[in-house]
Amino acid sequence: MEFPDGNEYTKARWELGKALFYDPILSKSGKTSCSSCHKTEFAFADNAALSLGDENQEGTSNSPTLTNIGYNPYFTRAGGVPTLEMQVLVPIQEHNEFNNNIVFIADTLKKIPFYEKAAQYAYKRDPDAFVITRALANFERTLISGNSEYDKFIQGKSEAKFGASEVRGMQLFMSDKTNCSSCHSGFNFSNYNFENNGLYEQYNESGRFRLTQNQEDIGKFKVPTLRNIAFTAPYMHDGSLGTLEDVVEHYNSGGKNQINKSSFLKPLNLSNQEKADLVAFLRSLSDLEFINKKDFKK
Repeated sequence: MEFPDGNEYTKARWELGKALFYDPILSKSGKTSCSSCHKTEFAFADNAALSLGDENQEGTSNSPTLTNIGYNPYFTRAGGVPTLEMQVLVPIQEHNEFNNNIVFIADTLKKIPFYEKAAQYAYKRDPDAFVITRALANFERTLISGNSEYDKFIQGKSEAKFGASEVRGMQLFMSDKTNCSSCHSGFNFSNYNFENNGLYEQYNESGRFRLTQNQEDIGKFKVPTLRNIAFTAPYMHDGSLGTLEDVVEHYNSGGKNQINKSSFLKPLNLSNQEKADLVAFLRSLSDLEFINKKDFKK
C-alpha cells in the first residue's frame, strides 16, 4: 500500500484516524460515526439497502465496503473524488450523512485534550481539517484484505477450503461465457471502470452522469470489488438485490434493456448447478480474518 507524501503511515496517525472513525463527534447531532455505515462485521459495509445518516436521514446509495479502499484510483461511485483524503469530506458535508462542516468539527476537537494531544503527536499541528482528513485516510488505507479461501487456494495452501463447486465457479467466472472477469479483474476483483449493468431501464440515481452530464454515463457506476462480497448484502448501488443468488440471476438474465448497458452483458442461460457454483466461488472471497481483526474493532 502506497501512502502519499505528508501522510505516511505511523502508529500515531493510525490511532488518531481510528479514534475519529468510531467517534460520532463528526456528525452534526453527535450520534453518527463512520462506523455507523461501515461496520466491521459486514467488511466495513452495512446490511441496510440505504444506511441512515444523521438524524436518521436515509442515504442516497448503498454503503460500499472499505475493503482494500486504499488501492482505489478514485472514490465515490461516480469517481469524482481523486484521493482518499478528499473523500473524507464527502460524508461530512452530505446532508443525508454527517450534515456537518469540517471547520466546525475542528473547532470542537481543539477543545478536547485527547484530540489536541494526539494531533500534535501525529502531525505536529492542531486537529484541523488537514489532520482530520489525513488521519482518517491513514487508518482506512490499512483495511487490507487478502486471506480468503480463494487466496489460500491460489497460493497452494493445503488448508484452503476450496472444493469442486468453487473450482467450477472460478472457471466459469473467468470464462468468456460469463464475462465476469472482464470487469471484476485483478487482485481486488475490479478494473475500476464505470459500467451500466442493466439494473433498470430508467435510473432514479443517475450515476456518473451526475458528475459528467454526459448522457452516455447515465446509470454507470464504478465497478466494485468483490472481495468479502458475502458479508456486504444487500447489493447494487441502491441495495435492491438481497442475496448473491439474486445477483447471479440478474446477470444470468442479461439485465434490462437500457441504452447504456455494458456490451459484456448478455443472457447466459446458466444451469442451476452453474449458478450455484458461481455463488460458491463468490463466497470463497470471504476473509474471516479481516472482519474479526481486533485492531480494526472499536
